[in-house]
Amino acid sequence: MNLLLLDPFALSQEYPENLTHTLNYGHSTCIKFNRKGDYLASGLIDGTVIVFDFETYGIARVLRGHTRPVQSLSWSRDGRYLLSSSRDWKCILWDLKDGSREKTVRFESAIWGAELHPFNHQVFIAALLDDAPTLVDFSDGTTRKHLLSSTPLQKDDEEEDEDEDDDGRERKQDKQSTLVATFTRSGQYIFAGTSKGWLNVIDSETLQTVRSEKLTTANIKHICFSISGKQFLVNSSDRTIRLYNTPDLTYVDPVDWDIDIVHRFQDVVNRLQWNSVAFSSNGDYVMASTYQDAHDIYIWETTVGSLVKIIEAPREEIVDVQWDPNRTLVAATGLDNGTIYVWATTTPQRWSALAPDFVEVEENVEYEEREDEFDIIPDEIVNKRKLDQEDDGEVDVVTIERVRGEFSEESFVIPVILDEEEETFDSSDSD
Repeated sequence: MNLLLLDPFALSQEYPENLTHTLNYGHSTCIKFNRKGDYLASGLIDGTVIVFDFETYGIARVLRGHTRPVQSLSWSRDGRYLLSSSRDWKCILWDLKDGSREKTVRFESAIWGAELHPFNHQVFIAALLDDAPTLVDFSDGTTRKHLLSSTPLQKDDEEEDEDEDDDGRERKQDKQSTLVATFTRSGQYIFAGTSKGWLNVIDSETLQTVRSEKLTTANIKHICFSISGKQFLVNSSDRTIRLYNTPDLTYVDPVDWDIDIVHRFQDVVNRLQWNSVAFSSNGDYVMASTYQDAHDIYIWETTVGSLVKIIEAPREEIVDVQWDPNRTLVAATGLDNGTIYVWATTTPQRWSALAPDFVEVEENVEYEEREDEFDIIPDEIVNKRKLDQEDDGEVDVVTIERVRGEFSEESFVIPVILDEEEETFDSSDSD
């Protein structure tokens, strides 16, 4: 669409309001945008992974390899690789160039979720149900699984009682399990949330816990970083979403980090639980989908912490929500039907941008015809007028001028595969 036709005031709207599209291909359980926002991956209840092209809302890839519902999805930085985790206890790394499996990793326990390293698609972190969180690295061709600790660090003023026996310490550690783990934007640290409300910060190189912070007494269900990495969200089962400023992870010792809460987002009237949370593309807004009876998506702004919008979803519970990284667009998947709903801003067109004499009228007016408007003019005179109006300057048809706010990095474009059998390519497992 020609940007000149768009209303600049409509473009300045920072959160969507209208349901514009629905995507129906199987029963979706989770969704994830790539960094550019032009592709959306959807994990289905039968284990299939669908990749939608959000420029055309068509299907770019159909990936089959899991046998149980897909639990989580994670894109590589360049958008070529996609990691999917499933209830079949497997994680599969897909190469979207041809839809093949780059790597399949099996675990001995169910998977809560998995996420790729932001700068190395051959490294990922997985949070497991009955096992320690695991960092998987196959950069050198050999799959190595590194078990990480879920036990928080003990501060000097919180040392354990010397009289406490070893059995007591083991029982205390066994009660602690990691439910979610995610990389920071730089990939230097891993933020892991436990079932007792602890935030463990783990060095991704040494694999040692460098900082532990008690954020709540309830389960930590989600940890989400803004696109800039300056803030992060913590969604816990105590019906509260907490917003924190990310400490200076580069130059400050972990012991001196200030992990201070900025805002608490909650519905104090209805006391709602939150299924999923996400940041807006610019980090100025936070959104969350509600649990069970309510079918709404709440949007708060991060400066003051006030509620600015409640999007009324269709009559089904919203399981997962994602905000397009570069547009004012929200996608969400429903629990009952597995339909993907898309909300966006509707931008009225300004035809006067192309026709300076175009005027919009509220009612019909009588048109006054010019005296020479429909006169027949010889082709020679018409061609001469066109030649006189042409500019002698050279026209640059090679340089692409980027639009303000447009994604500036080169991103992988999924090639079109016309053969349907190739499109659902399914290679053998590789452990």
